[in-house]
Amino acid sequence: MAKEMNNRQAYFNYHIEDKYVAGLVLLGTEVKSIREGKVSFNDSFCLFDNGELWVRGLYIAEYKLGTSNNHIAVHDRKLLLNKRELKKLQSALKEKGLTIVPLRVFFNEKQLVKLEIGLAKGKKIHDKRETIKQRDTEKEIKRFLK
Repeated sequence: MAKEMNNRQAYFNYHIEDKYVAGLVLLGTEVKSIREGKVSFNDSFCLFDNGELWVRGLYIAEYKLGTSNNHIAVHDRKLLLNKRELKKLQSALKEKGLTIVPLRVFFNEKQLVKLEIGLAKGKKIHDKRETIKQRDTEKEIKRFLK
């Protein structure tokens, strides 16, 4: 079974304030490609268009056994959330100057593809340095304990 794919860069560049799990509107070849772990989060972000939430820049590689009906690797994909969640996200974006970033792609217990998104605030350079310092000290402690 395919493992979940995480967006490690998002945790480095942003403070994640709130998380939501959204469904994705996908084609069959996209699902097969995700099962193979062919997902990249580079430069991906979420935006609202006519009251709907979309993820832009999410790279899902073309399925190698796909026919002429294979999908396009990078295109806008619609996210499926409740109206209440959509309104809450939209108001948070307007008020606080936050952004929505994709955090991970995974399969739920019903084997449906889900995208975890986070309401995030950008980190400053000194915050990123602190994150690096903290990660290095954790590695040193683990190395010392072994």
